[in-house]
Amino acid sequence: MDRRTALAGAAAMGATLLWPGAVRAKRIEARERRDLFPEGVASGDPEPDSVILWTRRPYAEGERRQLTVELARDPAFAQLVATRRAPVLAEADWTCRVLAAGLKPRTVYWYRFIDDEGNASRAGRTVTAPRPDDPDPVRFAFVSCQSVNEGWQHAYRRMIWEDDRAPPERQLGFVLHLGDFIYEVVEYPDEVTHRYDRTIRDIGRVPNARKVLNFHVPTDLDGYRTVYRAHIADPDIQDARARFPFVCIGDNHEFSWQGWQSFIQYGGLPEPAQPLRVAANQAWWEYIPSRVSKASGPDLDRFDGPKVEKAAVARFDDHGLGDEPNNRAAIGSMTAYRALRYGAHVDLIITDMHSYMMEDPTGRPEAAVFSSRDFPMFFPEEALRALDAGRALPGGAPDTIAFGDAAVPNFRKEEPPFTLLGREQKAWFKQRLSASRATWKIWAASNGTLDWRADPQNLPAGFGKPWPGRGYACSGGGDLSGAYTERAELYDFVRDRGIGGFVTVSGDRHSFWAGYAAKTLPPARFEPVGIAFITGSISAAGAQEALEHGLKDHPLRPLYVVQRAGEPKQECTLNVMLRHGVRSALEYARSGDIDRARALSNPDLAPHLTFVDMGGHGYSVVTAAADRIDTEFVCIPRPVAEVTAPDGGPVRYRVVHSAAKWRAGGPPRLEQRIIEGDPKLSV
Repeated sequence: MDRRTALAGAAAMGATLLWPGAVRAKRIEARERRDLFPEGVASGDPEPDSVILWTRRPYAEGERRQLTVELARDPAFAQLVATRRAPVLAEADWTCRVLAAGLKPRTVYWYRFIDDEGNASRAGRTVTAPRPDDPDPVRFAFVSCQSVNEGWQHAYRRMIWEDDRAPPERQLGFVLHLGDFIYEVVEYPDEVTHRYDRTIRDIGRVPNARKVLNFHVPTDLDGYRTVYRAHIADPDIQDARARFPFVCIGDNHEFSWQGWQSFIQYGGLPEPAQPLRVAANQAWWEYIPSRVSKASGPDLDRFDGPKVEKAAVARFDDHGLGDEPNNRAAIGSMTAYRALRYGAHVDLIITDMHSYMMEDPTGRPEAAVFSSRDFPMFFPEEALRALDAGRALPGGAPDTIAFGDAAVPNFRKEEPPFTLLGREQKAWFKQRLSASRATWKIWAASNGTLDWRADPQNLPAGFGKPWPGRGYACSGGGDLSGAYTERAELYDFVRDRGIGGFVTVSGDRHSFWAGYAAKTLPPARFEPVGIAFITGSISAAGAQEALEHGLKDHPLRPLYVVQRAGEPKQECTLNVMLRHGVRSALEYARSGDIDRARALSNPDLAPHLTFVDMGGHGYSVVTAAADRIDTEFVCIPRPVAEVTAPDGGPVRYRVVHSAAKWRAGGPPRLEQRIIEGDPKLSV
């Protein structure tokens, strides 16, 4: 990109452009004052010649101030590349974004912001992307789910410590954050002291909050801004943002725990919340440096969202989108799905799994009959297939769905198939996927895609009540593992177009998973079209933790967790059940012999899985080269207490899954190497 093109692009964006060579003749004498830049600095969405730089410098009065941004090739700013003045506005909560352009590809730069009194932010480090024809391997981390209210974020410190000691060619290019950057459900320690093994940390009060059970949730823009500031105040999050460029997509907690489109839901029926959706989008845009588009135009100074009203939504189109002007305007206030080409080997295709999502049919009151305390976390697979497909169920939608002795009315028989992506985003996704010439087409899907399945039909007689389903159980809907129709459409597209190197990376489940992307499992045909990975949470509590504190006297408890006499920690037999089946889980709970447990494995249950750890925390690292791709799980102990060690504390295990480049249309093959630790119940 030449200067004229960059200037034209910046003008079109309304962006402050930082261009090499634009160095002020008289430099400001800067002194670092981190207290005046309390959220530090960050960078995002790197391209070969540009990156977005960010800070927040709050002022007690006024509407507009100016900062000076400096860009250098060294952390001491002796090799200054460019300087530029940039506005910071009260209207944007005093956040500032600058487009640094005209940069060299695959190059480390340092940056800082300075106010008119010479007070400087901390120095930030960023890295530009390689050129699209750069043949060298690419490395990036992917993360999700960080709760400063309930946990500690030292997984980032481990990431930084290892990256700082790696040779340049092994350092990370960026961090992909797959959502739940914040948790909008805030607990107050004077009301709730503990949840599970966790001591509730005081992160302040949410202004104008609504109380839902023990949680306080935002009701306006000030509330969301408060929660973002509380999360970014965490030193480990702040250090990670200062070291790596982040590429981010929101999940559910950036808006509302059970939210979809512009609806919120707190145990009852969905409530329209169009102004709240706009507020959530605005706060995300203000605190996350990115190249997402917004309805008000491309400028980087302010969000300026549409003025919408809370209005009932009575009509939905054939993709489940609420056909009401305020709902459409609220959703359209920000379009977050986008793609990032990173060298010759990575095309990162990032989707938004909540803004266009149809109402989850398993969350509707009519579906409650399929869930039972007798079978925790189980939902009959055949029922979900019918509810997911609606009127498009192969062979025709039945009037009723059998469950035990009951014939449950099929409330979805006249409705369209469930969608997470929506019509327009799905068309864009297919176009980008089919046009990509990168070695690896990596789908950044915030929600998991790998099936979560169990075989309660194989429970021994007399062990609890008989399973009332017709076969396998799943966990219900809510992510792509239960969106059978849409997932099959996408995987058939990959197969029919002969798209090779198809890889999915996800978060949300607070657990580590590795396996194969396949639209169906036995007894149907098992035909993988790619590979898929899910990363554990940075800090948010997972299913294992919840199960340890629940099901105390439940007859099926051995399927989920077991605690042996004299042992302080419980073991997660849920991993064994998901990977091998109920008989294997019960055998391990009884004998503690993992080899005997694996000998009872049900080969038809989970041929798609090579690894699952429902208690995993940490992060994952992808290395993508011309001939192979590696995904490394770095799992840390449960982050329930502060760790002060410079390296972020110990590693529980380190496991690498590798796949050689496979022929388009051919089956992929994953190989597993345990580098450190013993994740024996996960394999």
